[in-house]
Amino acid sequence: DLNAPDIIVRNEKRMLQESVDALLDNGRRGRAITGSNKRPLKSLADMIKGKQGRFRQNLLGKRVDYSGRSVITVGPTLRLHQCGLPKKMALELFKPFIYSKLQSLGYASTIKAAKKMVERELPEVWDILADVIREHPVLLNRAPTLHR
Repeated sequence: DLNAPDIIVRNEKRMLQESVDALLDNGRRGRAITGSNKRPLKSLADMIKGKQGRFRQNLLGKRVDYSGRSVITVGPTLRLHQCGLPKKMALELFKPFIYSKLQSLGYASTIKAAKKMVERELPEVWDILADVIREHPVLLNRAPTLHR
């Protein structure tokens, strides 16, 4: 013990508990503790919850390489098990495969030369894209539509 009066010890314990409460969830118990700019301080719970919280902002919303987003439409030339993919998107998604195929078939001597061919969208690039797509399946995902 600190040999302090009982009332002071109780007051210090209460203040410590309020500080811990404010750190975990500011504003839950009574008035929120404010900083020097008179705005409520951000608690650990505030950092986690909501749209701007850690879960939704960073953990769930990560970017994914070699993926795209587009509108799915029907086409008269497509079969039931087929789906149309915009040409530019296919070119972007399959770039690494196109570069290596351009190099292996002798159209380009280096990756840099292959990149320039793809940028110019030469006819050879579209032929190779058709070959690459035949060898590599595309995965599609359709999020469920919410009805009222």
